[in-house]
Amino acid sequence: MALRATIYKADIHVADNDRGYYGSHAVTVARHPSETDERLMVRLLAYALWVQADERLVFTRGLSETDEPDLWNLDLTGAIQQWVEIGLPDDRRLLKACGRAEHVVVLAYGRGVGMWWSGIRDKVARAGNLQVYALDAEATKALAALADRSMDLSVNVTDRNAWVSCARGDVSLDVQCLR
Repeated sequence: MALRATIYKADIHVADNDRGYYGSHAVTVARHPSETDERLMVRLLAYALWVQADERLVFTRGLSETDEPDLWNLDLTGAIQQWVEIGLPDDRRLLKACGRAEHVVVLAYGRGVGMWWSGIRDKVARAGNLQVYALDAEATKALAALADRSMDLSVNVTDRNAWVSCARGDVSLDVQCLR
């Protein structure tokens, strides 16, 4: 019998001083059986960092579908406006995404970020619509500790530093721009 996804619900209150965006969003996220709490929480953080008032940024099938990112923003015609990848995707996947979407964002995390970025930096240099950000491995481990099936998260962003807080605690994450 196959394992089923676990459903998480989160009320995310965003105060993003960098973008001048302030809003609250109720989201439901399915956690794939092979997904960690760390990856789930980084996906929620990515949502908070790039959501807008129109709420067209949505979670996709992610790990269950190889042709979809973790989050995307589709316009009314179905064209991909924004493609958001979480983790350490390979250069071929990123170049393909850059060809399909108007804007591509990677939020990299984990201990191998430096090695990953040095390995693909030159390969994706021609992609003009790609932005790459990195999170500190220790901070994302602390973020994972905040995971709960029902969450009320406050995400405060100032100078590319995200402060995430909830009843279980709080974490400060520096969102370092690599490109």
